[in-house]
Amino acid sequence: MEKKPEPTSRRKFLGKAAGLSAIGAIGAGHLLSSCSSSRDRYSAPVWPAKAPDGPVLKAGLIGCGHRGTGAAFNWLDAGPNLQITALGDVFSDRVENCRKQLRERRNVEVPDENCFVGFDAYKGVINSDVDVILEASVSKFRPTHFEAAVQARKHVFLEKPAGVDPVGIRSIMASGRMAESAGLSVVAGTQRRHQLDYATTRTMIQNGAIGDLISANIYWLRLAQNVTPRQPGWCDMEAMIRDRANWTWQTGDSIVNLLVHNIDVICWFFGKHPIRATGFGGRHRRQSGDMFDFFGVDFAFDDRRTLFGCSREIDGCHNKVEEIIYGTKGYTNCQNTIWDNAGNVVWEYEYPRDEDGRPTRRVAISPYDQEIINFVTSIRTSNPVNEVQALAESSLVGVMARISAYTGRDVTWEDMMSSNLEIGPTKYEFGPVPDIQPVPAVPGTPPQV
Repeated sequence: MEKKPEPTSRRKFLGKAAGLSAIGAIGAGHLLSSCSSSRDRYSAPVWPAKAPDGPVLKAGLIGCGHRGTGAAFNWLDAGPNLQITALGDVFSDRVENCRKQLRERRNVEVPDENCFVGFDAYKGVINSDVDVILEASVSKFRPTHFEAAVQARKHVFLEKPAGVDPVGIRSIMASGRMAESAGLSVVAGTQRRHQLDYATTRTMIQNGAIGDLISANIYWLRLAQNVTPRQPGWCDMEAMIRDRANWTWQTGDSIVNLLVHNIDVICWFFGKHPIRATGFGGRHRRQSGDMFDFFGVDFAFDDRRTLFGCSREIDGCHNKVEEIIYGTKGYTNCQNTIWDNAGNVVWEYEYPRDEDGRPTRRVAISPYDQEIINFVTSIRTSNPVNEVQALAESSLVGVMARISAYTGRDVTWEDMMSSNLEIGPTKYEFGPVPDIQPVPAVPGTPPQV
């Protein structure tokens, strides 16, 4: 099977990095000794350890929970002259907690007038004279927030998943095209694309290290999610959002919220997304919300290659987060090792060593830092990148799988691109939410697609 470069418009950073002088791409002959020496072989990426200096870039954070606060620190640490000047969240306590951490850990003070609370907080952040938006809010709200940021001509860091339903994710795709036309940079939170061991292993695979790709298996198996018990004085809406890890309309369920990382790796390595999902799942031990505990899904590509994926959130079980791709000459874990068909290691990624000379098993720069470093570098070198389509496709594959498991039907990419399905409350305000109940889906009943 002939290996072809991926379209530049969809994989600019890793597929064709030469456009960024500070990021660039170099030969990796010492890594590719087992591969062809032809001139058209792919090169491993080289990324900067810090973003270059430049005029001050002011960022506003939408979504001040754990991941959003982490992204704020990744932003501040990415290079010189980077500021956090606005914060927004549905809840005031989350804004204040993030504000406190910024003050105590980085001596950054966000003024009262730039702290916004409520369902419209994103508008205040976007309109607060910032250059960049860090979007890390509830996944259901992401399409609306992203569209508003692009319309305001802001560069955006966009967390995963792109949304939780077909309508929302197609909106993300449309806004991504608008961002590209406007010359804006958009980097996604699918951080493995900015993790050097993954990117280097992908280069090996592109150069034929395991031959033609045949199939893949992916796993995200972990402990159960915590439940946030309802407190006196909380309305239905507040109780749901405080407990968002257990509600499909907010996260998309685990196969969208978590397995999206693994799905994205396979789409990235294969250069395409699956077009069909046949899945199952169930709920045995989850104590809140309406989500399943586990999923198992067979995916098919348009060329009959296959992917099997599963996710699980149950205590007391074996845990594993991994991707495996099988080829005609061997297989890889996508991160750091390649084996031949007999199970012999033929290549391993060389990690930095500690002071005792032992491999650290960690890349030199965290991918959470690297994705922001690359983001800032793209802005300051006037070489915009756009990872929206890749994020949206991987997210929509997850939604396709969830709908298949929830309904018991085969679901196709064409179904996703024509579906009018939107999940979530009919209106977003504090108070009762009668249209959302803690009732999980039952496969075999009349489906919504």
